[in-house]
Amino acid sequence: MKKTAYESQKEGRIVIVASEAHRVVYREGIHFDKINDRSSYYSILAYGQSKLANILHAKELSRRLKEGGVDITANSLHPGAIATNLMRYHSFINGLAGWIGKYVCKHIPQGAATTCYVALHPQVKGVSGEYFVDSNIGKPSSLASDAELAKKLWEFSLSLTKAE
Repeated sequence: MKKTAYESQKEGRIVIVASEAHRVVYREGIHFDKINDRSSYYSILAYGQSKLANILHAKELSRRLKEGGVDITANSLHPGAIATNLMRYHSFINGLAGWIGKYVCKHIPQGAATTCYVALHPQVKGVSGEYFVDSNIGKPSSLASDAELAKKLWEFSLSLTKAE
């Protein structure tokens, strides 16, 4: 992407789908010391943790791209509540969501709107490190705004992916 942005003289955009579920997480946000601990695993909290990690990743990636003088933005977003089978392993919640969802959830094109906006709209040119909701800059949780937590997650991720 860096090479393409440089050669084309056009801004590159990285769009990371997160969720408002980033607000429902373990107390410390990311369970760094228990990342694979089955005894402390709760699916809803783990899902929220993964969405928090998406927002933190976008923020830290944005910071690093800016620091490197690269014309690439990185943003995260909440697509909205979309009628899907996301809660298929939580039968009661899935049933309730399916029944209520058809009245209050977005249709797939509506759910894709914010993703398309962040990826393509001229008003987002140069905007980086933000969290979007309904095609507007939103306010993520305090954990999702924590620059030190974002750096820690970046370093932790590197430590998990380095070849030995």
